[in-house]
Amino acid sequence: MGDKPKIGLALGAGSVRGIAHIGVLQVLDKAGIHIDYLAGSSIGSMVGGFYAADLDLKRLEQLSYQMDWDLVTDLTVPRQGLIAGNKVKEFIKLLTQNKRFSDLKLPFAAVAADIQKGEEVVLREGLVADAIRASISIPGVYVPHEINDRLLVDGAILNRVPTNVIEDFGADIIIGVDVSYDVTQDGNVNNIFEIIMKTLGIMEREIMKYKGIDADVLIRPKVGHVPSRALDKAEECVAAGVKAAEEKVPKIKELIKRWEK
Repeated sequence: MGDKPKIGLALGAGSVRGIAHIGVLQVLDKAGIHIDYLAGSSIGSMVGGFYAADLDLKRLEQLSYQMDWDLVTDLTVPRQGLIAGNKVKEFIKLLTQNKRFSDLKLPFAAVAADIQKGEEVVLREGLVADAIRASISIPGVYVPHEINDRLLVDGAILNRVPTNVIEDFGADIIIGVDVSYDVTQDGNVNNIFEIIMKTLGIMEREIMKYKGIDADVLIRPKVGHVPSRALDKAEECVAAGVKAAEEKVPKIKELIKRWEK
């Protein structure tokens, strides 16, 4: 002890609710809490990857307010998924400036799942856009993404908030951000997308009952009521991320001081 602790941040899955991660990152930046390691699952990998690629958070926030599903949706004949995923990959490549993991400003990992072997896959090499595209591949919605002969889907089916990856990086203080959906809410289930998302939400809830989230500080923005595709709630999600992070800043600073003593 006595040295500055290494701080790791795990950004969780949650579709549109993950826009709250932007608010969390803004607060940590403003508070001078330096992130040494970053990992994300699903939307957490997307926001985390953009941050690691040095995309300005204010620009990212404004972009989230202007997003339209048509920009990133390319429907396909549903053999492996409803959405081909080429448009969203090009969007990710643009915002990450086509960077590789070795070009990022801090160590970053995207978590996916091998759909054939049922294994968690931690992606830390190659093209960042490829890794994020794999991590956000919601089964049944997006066509799985192949990397190194492995067919990969959304990391959330095995690891919603990848704090274990942050621990493997060697972080001294682990911060987790959970933006999960409150599946007990009625919400509409009028189409196949909503049925898939609701089903995955129920599965994730049951997994978390047994697995939990192992973090020194857990930030939970109040976004559980936000439907998975509600881009019109982006501003509300960012605000919720800001509020939840601000509430935890004193605890994080306390842990840092305790470590430095």
